[in-house]
Amino acid sequence: MEFFRIKKDIPFMRHSLVFNAISFATFLLAVFFIATRGLHLSVEFTGGTLVEVTYAEAQQLEPIRAALAADGNTDILVQHFGSARDVLIRLPNRDDIDSNGIADRVMATLNKMGAPAPELRRVEFVGPQVGKELASDGAMALLLVIIGIVIYLALRFEWRLGVATIIANLHDIVIILGFFAFFQWEFSLAVLAATLAVLGYSVNESVVIFDRVRETFRKKRGYTTEQVVDHAITSTISRTIITHGSTQIMVLSMLIFGGETLFYFALALTIGICFGIYSSVLVASPLAIWLGMKREQFVKPKQEKEEAVV
Repeated sequence: MEFFRIKKDIPFMRHSLVFNAISFATFLLAVFFIATRGLHLSVEFTGGTLVEVTYAEAQQLEPIRAALAADGNTDILVQHFGSARDVLIRLPNRDDIDSNGIADRVMATLNKMGAPAPELRRVEFVGPQVGKELASDGAMALLLVIIGIVIYLALRFEWRLGVATIIANLHDIVIILGFFAFFQWEFSLAVLAATLAVLGYSVNESVVIFDRVRETFRKKRGYTTEQVVDHAITSTISRTIITHGSTQIMVLSMLIFGGETLFYFALALTIGICFGIYSSVLVASPLAIWLGMKREQFVKPKQEKEEAVV
C-alpha cells in the first residue's frame, strides 16, 4: 500500500553530515539537561504512600486531584484501580508526618468534597529502597533490550548495521530523557515503559530501511553505497508516512483524551516517534556508511558463487 511513489531518488546522504551535526548538538543538549537538572522521578522511584479508597458509585478523577492539590499536596498520582468506583492515590512521603497521618489527611479532604463519602480500603508505604530497586530494574531492562537489538540486527544483517541502529536508538532515548529533564515532567514507570517501546518501534523502521538497502544492493549493481541508501529511504517514504502517521493518531488520542494518567506516557511516545523517524532514516544510515557498509557484505561476488556450486 502506497500513498504515492517518488520516481527520482532524494539525495539524503548528500546532507548526512548536516543531519548528524544537528543530532549530535541535540544529544549534547539533552545530556546537559539530564546532568544539570536531573529527572523529576515519581513516587514509584522515590517512595511514597499509597491510599486506596472505594466509592458507592463511579467517580471522576479530576475533582479528586483538584481537591487534594488545593489541600497543599504535590506530585499526586490519582487513577482508577480495577473499576471506576475504586480510586488509587499516591503521594510522596513527608518528614513531618507518617503514612497513617497522610492517609487521614487524604480521607479528610475527600470527605469534605461531599456525598458520597469514600471508604478507606488500604494504606501502604513504599520506601525509597523499593524505588531504587525499580530504578535499577528499569535500567537493567533497558540494557537487555539494547543487547538483544544489537544481536538481532547483527544476525539478520551485519554487525555494522546493528551498531548504527543502536546508536541512533540511544539518541532517541536520551532526547526523551532530555525533554523530561528540561521541563521537569514527572518520570514514572509508565514513561519508562514508553521509552522501551520507542526502542522497539525505532528498530522496526531501521529494519525496513536496511532490508531495502540489502535488496537494492542486489538489484542495482551500478549504484554506489550512498545511492543505494538514498534509493532505499526514498522507496520507503510512503510506508513510513502511513505507519508512523497512523500510530501517531492513536498516541495523540491518548495524549488529548487519556487524562493525566496517560498524558506523560503518550507524550514520551510522541517525542520518541518524531525523533525515531529522524534517527532511523537520517542518523542510522549515514552511521552505517561511515562504519564501512559495502555491497560485498550483502552480495557474494560471482566467483565465490561459482566456487560454491562446484
